[in-house]
Amino acid sequence: MKLDAIDRKIVAILQEEGRMRTNELAEKVGLSPTPCARRVVALEDRGVITGYTASVNQEMLGLPISIFVSVELDNQGAEALQLFEKEVQSFEEIMECFIMTGSQDFLMRVVAADLGSYERFLQEKLTRVPGIRSIRSRFALRRIIKRDRLPNLSH
Repeated sequence: MKLDAIDRKIVAILQEEGRMRTNELAEKVGLSPTPCARRVVALEDRGVITGYTASVNQEMLGLPISIFVSVELDNQGAEALQLFEKEVQSFEEIMECFIMTGSQDFLMRVVAADLGSYERFLQEKLTRVPGIRSIRSRFALRRIIKRDRLPNLSH
């Protein structure tokens, strides 16, 4: 899928300010509002722009702890991987989940209010998922970088 320079500029600007009005966005990319709006809709339809959300401070919402959880399954067959993916979809504590190469099958970023709430997440949810061989947790001490904008969009 090829994006031209204007599409890339639209995406870059919307990553910085997703609530920008079409008129303002059109001015920044050098288009009139109607063609700019059509391009945004096309980018959404093509799946380049997948949605709009508010960035929130997890600490201010009472979830100051981030835990990186590695999961290794007993079996790495397609059915076992799909079952795990299906089972964890409803766990709202999981902010991101990746299937991995190497010795771990999945890596998740989990948020929690405190150690007790993380322990409850483990005992009442994650350890009840069938097929898990091991779970390893690493607690983040402090976030150094958080980016929402992807690199090299102007190229």
